This record gives sequence, structure tokens and C-alpha cells, in this order.
Amino acid sequence: MDSRKFSFDGWVLDPESGDLERAGTRIRLSEQPALVLRELILGAGHVVTREHLIGVLWPKGVVDFDTGLNTAVRKLRSALGDIAETPRYIETLPRRGYRFIAALDPVAEPGPVPAVSPADLPTPVAEVTVSTGAGADAPAASATVAGAPGSRHASLRRWLPIGAALALVVGALGAALWLRVAADHAWRNPLASARFSSLAGFEGVGRGAVISRDGKFVAFLGNREGRNDVWVGEVGSGTYRNLTRGEQTKFRNNPEIRTLDFTADSSLVSIWTRSGDGSRPQDVNTLAVPTRGGPLRVYLAEVAEYNWSRDGRKLVFHTTAPGDPMYVREPGSADRLIYVAHAGVHCHFPLWSPDDAFIYFVRGVPTDGVWDVWRIRPSGSGLERLTTHNSYVAYINLLDRRTMVYLATSGDGSGPWLYTLDTERRVPQRISLGLETYTSLGASADGKRLVATVVNPGSSLWRLTLRAKDAAPATAPIPSLLSADGAAPRLGPGYLLYVAWRGDRQGIWTLTQGAPREIWSSTHSLIAGAPAIAPDGRHIAFIARDNDRTLLYVIDRDGSHARVLADSLALRGNPAWAPDGRSIIAAVVRDEEPRLTSVFLDGSPPLPLVAEYSVDPVWSPDGRFLVYSGADIATTFPLRGAARDGRPYPLPTLILTRGARRVAFSPDGQSLVILRGDFDHKDFWLIDLQTGTERLLAELPAEFVIGDFDVSSDGTELVFDRVEEHSRIALIERPG
Repeated sequence: MDSRKFSFDGWVLDPESGDLERAGTRIRLSEQPALVLRELILGAGHVVTREHLIGVLWPKGVVDFDTGLNTAVRKLRSALGDIAETPRYIETLPRRGYRFIAALDPVAEPGPVPAVSPADLPTPVAEVTVSTGAGADAPAASATVAGAPGSRHASLRRWLPIGAALALVVGALGAALWLRVAADHAWRNPLASARFSSLAGFEGVGRGAVISRDGKFVAFLGNREGRNDVWVGEVGSGTYRNLTRGEQTKFRNNPEIRTLDFTADSSLVSIWTRSGDGSRPQDVNTLAVPTRGGPLRVYLAEVAEYNWSRDGRKLVFHTTAPGDPMYVREPGSADRLIYVAHAGVHCHFPLWSPDDAFIYFVRGVPTDGVWDVWRIRPSGSGLERLTTHNSYVAYINLLDRRTMVYLATSGDGSGPWLYTLDTERRVPQRISLGLETYTSLGASADGKRLVATVVNPGSSLWRLTLRAKDAAPATAPIPSLLSADGAAPRLGPGYLLYVAWRGDRQGIWTLTQGAPREIWSSTHSLIAGAPAIAPDGRHIAFIARDNDRTLLYVIDRDGSHARVLADSLALRGNPAWAPDGRSIIAAVVRDEEPRLTSVFLDGSPPLPLVAEYSVDPVWSPDGRFLVYSGADIATTFPLRGAARDGRPYPLPTLILTRGARRVAFSPDGQSLVILRGDFDHKDFWLIDLQTGTERLLAELPAEFVIGDFDVSSDGTELVFDRVEEHSRIALIERPG
């Protein structure tokens, strides 16, 4: 590999090691992205064809070049924070190739030190004075040598004290500069000396806590009597007022946006609301109620989230249209669109910087849990990606111009934890320890007070009997506990398959006649989605996330013969076995969009199956067609069908809400079992695929929150995971 280093826009690439470094941040590129970047740089300003790159990456031939090359470019863009739509580094030329468009900078490479003999040293002829630059009144460090003819050795002796003085001065300057730079760039935990305490005085479940800009008031969604209301209290008072008692509106806690907020002057508490199924623009609105109490009113119509500038004059907000279009509103001007993402990609938690120079936000795909922090100028220019978490990221707050605190999950999928980011250095640091995780975070304008919702999460497995074996319907079915720990259940012939944690290891388990057994686990990989059981019940497929890679595994039912079926595909959602058991259907990201693709067990090249946005396939019992989920728009997504050859399969219009992507077929294939309800509670419903009519299948207790489920092959029972969160609201006070 080329040993030369390349520099551009502050980045330095070492092609030999694959290290990509900028401002102290080092990213280790895998072999293929490093090769692609080297080839693009070598051809900077010119089109580098796909054929050329494929030949470089796979000189001996390739199984699936398009997917492999696209994956390499996607990983490269992710590392650089580049965007295909508005590229700074890599421009895509459809059906032709790519072009590197950034300016290259020279990189100084250390060279050999030349040998110098005394004969080569000049004879000093004048007085030399060297200043340390310590200040106008500080004495200068100087060395004075009288110029006089003599031997070369005498000249050398006269020059040695000057060289020593220069070395001392330069050394002192270098040390001072190093200390200054080190002090400026040393990482500091912004919450290192903060005091954590629980907000006292509220008995019940509190979620989505926020704090007013002046740091005096805290608001949250509280549940005391089986319904959510907006509560507010003055910090330190220990008393809280129910602001929405008696309102007919249902207030939901949406964990992917800032459900509550205070207006710029702290006089109102705003509330995100959704009516209907959220599919229409008018279904989502921001309402407001006075902090001191009063009537509820519309604050921002058809707006999901907003944020005021520090002076309260400029507003940034986004709607629920595809791509979450983001607008800026200023006095005397029409609303100005500054950014909109692709359909299915969301932009949440908009936030002005204290100097109004940037608008920060979180951008990602809810279905994949892949989010990161971005920023853009209020003019709509300068879009930048600041982090590469590729995980859940939410509730960004600025404590000062460059110190951000927010929530994010770590690489192993645990959390969310508290993180901090210097927005100039762009190196995220986790700042919370222990087992407690966080579901909301808010900060006052001066950054001295924060509030957070702290939770101890868990997930358990339950069974719900729908009818007896003789087909007699069960009366008022009551859930029964199967396992105190587990998620993503799937029913196989004679066993239950599920995912569970044991210490720091996440694994796949089977439950056979009440006996649990771990069949696969990893300390460094995260299982993405739910595992899939083959039609014969003897094999299991699942997707694991390992750093920036997604791996498609196949194992036997007992955990033996584990092998990686694909390691270069960008996989999303849940996989599903094809009816013949010879391939696995999974969503593969192509051209920035997940699309269902067949991945074959015999190593044949993957074949695209569905040409549009499609994830989470589920096959009908007879194998004639499958259903899949489309792109998220606002809080809803469509459910569509495809025949075995990928052609559209007719279905009634089906719109589901977020948190209900899992669907399952009834044994006869005529109906679908789905989840209907709010974010924090859903029941089981049945949809007739011929008529589209719906009926309640099973009602669950109010305290049950469902994550995933499956239906037995005879339709007599449901198994599901119950998500539980024991929460409290914490006040964080920073000194000074």
C-alpha cells in the first residue's frame, strides 16, 4: 500500500495503517474504505469509475460488487461525516463513479537530518539578541559575541553559547506553547463536581423532565391515577401543580423527541400532542399551558419540535412531513426552510447555539436506532456531522458555546448514558457510570442546573393464552410470566427462542420445557433486531452489530456450526427465512435506503427483492407473499406486501404507528396480528387482509408495555416481552 500520507480539510490519512486523524480524533478505517479513499485522493478532481474501484478492491473477482463498493463508500462517508446529498469530500456520479472534491494539503514528512561539519558554520560578525516574547517590560534573553577573525575552531567556540541560548529559548517557548495547547484541549467532565439529588415530593411515575431557561421550574409528564398529566414545580419547593387535570387530550411520552419544553420567557410549558394515528399533518401540534396554571391552547400548529434562540427572537422548528423539514422563523420574515432529509430519515431535538451561529440537531432513522449529532448554519449552509455514534442519540443540550451534554447508547447497545461533546474537538466522552440509564435530559440557559429522568430498565417474557386447544376462546385472558429476563421472543417447534443479557454478555437463549439454555453470546457484538427461525426449526439466523459492521449469522438450533453468511452488507431491521429455507431476506441499505434483499446460504450473490424502502419482512404461512414496513413519516409507517418474486402484492391500506413494527400472521394467513395504542401502552388487534377490518384480539393491563411478540403456529397463544422502567427525576447542580 502507498506509504505517503494525505491531508485535506484538517484530516490526515495514513493509507498504510488505515488511520484517519483530525484534531486529536483517530478513526481506524477497515481495508476497503481506506483503499477507496486512497484511490479517490490519487484521482482528486477527476471521476474514478466504479469499475476501477472494484478492480482495486477485488483484483481476483468479486461476488457482489455493487453492494460491497456501496458499503465501503458508506462507511467512508460515515467516518468523514460526509453527506451524499451535499458532499464536502466525495461526490457521487450516478452509474459512473465517484470524485474527490476537497482540496488537498501538503503533509510535512520528517526527513533525514543532514550532517554538519564545523567548517560549514558561519563566522558571527554581529550582536545577536533573542526575545522570549514574555511581554513589553520583560528583559530579553540575549547573547552577544564580538565578531573577530580567527580559526574555524575559535568561531565554533564562539557560536556554541549562542546555540545553547537559542535552544533554551526555543525550548521554553515550545514548552509554554505545549502547556497552553494541552490545557486548552484536555478533556474535562462538565459534571465532575456536580451534585445529584432526586426531586422530592412527587409520588408516581415521571417522564420527559425539562427545566426552564432560568433554572427555576421543572416540568414533567406524571402518572398518578392511570393517565399522564403535565406537572410543574419550583426547584427546591417539593410541591407540584397538575397543569392539565381534566383535559380530554391524551398526553403521550414520545421518547424520540422533546415532548415537553418551556417557552423562552418560561411563562408557558409546551406539550407535543398527537391525535388520530398521526398520519395527517394536522394530527401533530404543539400546545401550551401557563406555568402558573390556566387554559390549554395551541402554541405552534402542525409543529413537532421547536427551540428559541437565546434572545427569544428567532425560532427553529420542524414539521412531520417526510424528512422532518426544518425551518427558521425571524421577525418580519417568512418561514425559511433550511434543511430536509430523505423520507424515512428524521431530524429531532433542534437547538440554537448560544451565539446563534449554528443550529444543532439529532439526525437518524428510528427503525434502526442509528442517530448522530449534526449542525447547520441558520442560513441552511455548512451541514456537518459531529459524531459517529451510529446508535440512539437524544436530548442534546449546550452548557456553553462548545460544551454539549446529551444521551446516547454505547457501542454494545447498553444505556442510554450521559455523554459530553466538545463541539470543536468532536470527541464524545461518556460521563455516567453505574447501572442507571437515562430517558430525558434538560439544562438551564446558563448550564448550571440540569434535570434528567433516570431509569432502571428491564424486560421479561410473558405468555397470553387466546383459546384452549379445543378452540374454545379464553375468557379475559391473563398474562403469565415465562422468564424474568428476556426480549424478542420467537416460537419454534417445541422451544422458545429469545435474547437476554447475563452480566456484560448479550446472548441468544432457548427455553425448552421450562429449562433455559444459552446457545450463542458475545461481549463485543450487539444483536440487532430479533432472531429468525428457519421453516424446519433447525436453524437460526440473526444480525449482530460489531462496531461499524453488521454481520448476518446462521447457527444450528443448539448453537453449533455458527458461521457468518454476510459481513459486508449494511443490514437493518429483522431478518426472515425464505419459505424454502435456502435464503434469508433482510433489509440491505442501498443508495441510502434499506431494501429487502435475498442472501443465499450457498454463497450465491445477494439479489434485490423489493425496490423501495422496505424493512422487517414477515412471510405468510403458505409462503405466497410477505409483508414489510415502509418508511417512517412523522409517527406512522405503511405496511405493504410483495410476492415471492418481489412484485407488489395487493393489501388493504394499512398505516401503523411507531413502536408497532412487529406483525405476525394468523395460522390461516387471512389476518395479521398487530399492536395498536399509545407509545406507552398497546393492545393486540387482528386485521383482516381481505377487508381491512380490525377487531380487538386481547386487551392487556394498563401497566404492560410491549416491545416484541410472536404467535404460536396453532394460534392458541401469544408470547411477548414486557418492557419495564422504574423512573425518578434527578436534579443536577453544577458549582459556580
